[in-house]
Amino acid sequence: MSMTPPPGWYPDPSAPPDRPVERWWDGSAWTEHRRAPEAPSMGLAQPGFGPPQARTVVQPVPGAASGGRAKVVALTTAGVVLVASIVTGVVLLGKDEGDPQSGPVAPTTAEPAESPTPTSPTPTTSAPDPDPSTLVDQLNGITIPVPEGWEKADSTVGGDPTVRTPDVYDCPGEGSLCRHGTVYSRTSTATDERSAKALAENDIKDAADRAYEEDRVGQQPFGGITRHETVKEGTVAVAGRAGYLVRWRVHTEKGEGGYVQSLVFPSSVGSEAPVIIRFAIDAADGAPPLSDMEKITKGIRAVGDSDTGGGVGNSVGPTP
Repeated sequence: MSMTPPPGWYPDPSAPPDRPVERWWDGSAWTEHRRAPEAPSMGLAQPGFGPPQARTVVQPVPGAASGGRAKVVALTTAGVVLVASIVTGVVLLGKDEGDPQSGPVAPTTAEPAESPTPTSPTPTTSAPDPDPSTLVDQLNGITIPVPEGWEKADSTVGGDPTVRTPDVYDCPGEGSLCRHGTVYSRTSTATDERSAKALAENDIKDAADRAYEEDRVGQQPFGGITRHETVKEGTVAVAGRAGYLVRWRVHTEKGEGGYVQSLVFPSSVGSEAPVIIRFAIDAADGAPPLSDMEKITKGIRAVGDSDTGGGVGNSVGPTP
């Protein structure tokens, strides 16, 4: 915070350096009153213009020869005082830099630098899902319905488009959390086989193992599979195309186990590579009804064709 100097005569900051002039400062602004600088004072300096100068008193030295020596001392002391006053004025004029609007320099006290105020990152919000009832699998050219009580997964291990139940529970075996229902799609790339039936029959064991035997990190969330039986198998129409499904009832060492299903049908895009959709629904309390497998299968559509229901496979139904 700066302090305003008191009224008084101060070096005029607008005067040229070779012709110093004193100007009256009324305490808030410069006036038009000016005067020639007074002779250097042996007393205190004006406020704000450097430290007080010590008054020098020269006492005569007794003796005839002392007169010349006293004069030399007096002249030397006066010269020192004069030089100090000139230096002080020059420094102050330099600080004013010739600005007639500014007042005489006043003592200042440095203010501590303010610490930057910590700012929190602006929270980002994702756009609302335009259609939470449908999962789009662009790679395979299909859409999968999301039944009531299910949700689309934002991210999954392996990146497979996934529909799942939102709630989790403690797995009865190894691992931390399980879900009562999961459905995900993938493209068949591990073999050159094109038969939907052959692919479904070969895939069902892998689907069961992933759901109830061992997860991706090597744990057994249900203690492993003890046995299984086929409860449904046969051809089925999917998105207007002929497909094939195999469904198992799986029993596990721990917990109630559940149902798994492998559904295979040709894609409607590109080279029409076979699409595999794996289902897993627990048999325990709190799990979705087994009829959701039927709802999802019937609701699968080709991308951009929400009314697909005819075409190849329209009259095909699952084998009892």
